[in-house]
Formats: sequence, structure tokens, C-alpha cells
Amino acid sequence: MTSITKNINILLVDDHTLVRTGIARMLADETDMEVIGEVNNGEEAIEFIEDTAYVLPDIVLMDARMPGMGGIEATRQILERAPRTRVIAMSSVVSGVIPSQMLRAGALGFLTKNIEIDDMLKAIRTVADGNHYVTPEVATHLALDPFAHNGGSVFDKLSRRELQIAQLLTDGKKVSQISDYLDLSPKTVYSYRYRIFEKLGIDSDVELTILAVKHGLTDDNQDYREIEMKELAKEQKVS
Repeated sequence: MTSITKNINILLVDDHTLVRTGIARMLADETDMEVIGEVNNGEEAIEFIEDTAYVLPDIVLMDARMPGMGGIEATRQILERAPRTRVIAMSSVVSGVIPSQMLRAGALGFLTKNIEIDDMLKAIRTVADGNHYVTPEVATHLALDPFAHNGGSVFDKLSRRELQIAQLLTDGKKVSQISDYLDLSPKTVYSYRYRIFEKLGIDSDVELTILAVKHGLTDDNQDYREIEMKELAKEQKVS
């Protein structure tokens, strides 16, 4: 008697259409996998999960760093709504706060975006079985136990909401935009911003951006020293 292998239903979450399309094409030939949806961001992923017209995904391949809510908060909210769904994070960042925070949010896997297709397939099947999978180069940058809760980033000092606001600030969002997006008063956002600066020992959004690049909160390819030099040039011009 031939056994029928149950499909692994997959939701792709990435703000780059070409990335989603490429992954979908690579997975199309796998008999045990089916891409049931492609969305641009965390907000759309949550809408997908909440829409009863859709089949719940077994696996969410989640870009860790996206505009808006971002992968960390989206992972938390998806798992609150669909505890049986399993999240695999994807990022070009291999160290810093992004991998550790994604794993703490509940992701069972973490892949770098330069991973080979065979390794991605292995990761999907491993996580679908309820096991952890972390790309080796990411694991080497984490603690001995990559799923431990003893991270060493300065951003580990921040609360869940503070980290979300810090990410939005490093995306270049103004307080008024963050206020509208998170449905908070501008005064409340300023209070969070002040606490973020106080906890991190900084005084400006530029310093926050420098820390974010240095510690992997953002996958911006611009070197933080270049940002710092530009800020110093501005200060000298003003003086």
C-alpha cells in the first residue's frame, strides 16, 4: 500500500517580490511542499492567518527585517493566533540582535539568504517535524545554546514595544508616523523614544542608527562608521 505524503503548506513573507517568486519557483518541484500564499509584510501575514478562507500554513518563511511591523513582532503575533504554525526566519544578517530576537519570538529556524536550495529544503522539512534548524554561520554567532535567553546585544535591554519603535526609528520613520501606525499618542511615542535612548546610553536618532547597524538590528549595508563620520561633519559645519 502506497502512503500519501501530506503536503507542507508554506506561506512566504518578504517585501521583495523577486525573493518570493524565486523561492516559490524553487519549491514548486517538491512533491511534499506547496506554497499557499505570498505576502509583502508582517501585517499581511497576520491578515492571511486570520482569514478563515485560507488554509493555515504549516510553515511561514519570514523575512526577519521588513518595513512596518517587521518579522520579530509578526512572528510573535502569528504564533499567538496559530500555535501549530512554525516560523522559519530568513535574513542577510548572521549576527547581532536579529537572529536572537527572532528565535526568542518563537521561530524554530533561522536561515541566511545565501543558503543553498538543498539546505532550505532540509530546514523546511526539519522544522515541519517540530525540530530546530539554524544555519551554521548563524549558530556560531549565537550563544552555545542558540535558543537560550541570555543574549548579549545592547538591544536586549529593550522591551518588546521599545524594540519595535527602535526599528521604526532606524527605518527613518518620524514620531508622527509611528504614532499613527501603532495607534499611540505622539507623547507616548516620545516617552518610548526617551526610554530607548536612556537604556542604550545615546542622545539622538543618528546614534540609534549607528548602534542598529553595528549590532545587526538593521541589515543596512552602509557601514556605521560612515554614518558616524557624516554626523560629525554636520556638527562641525554647524559649529
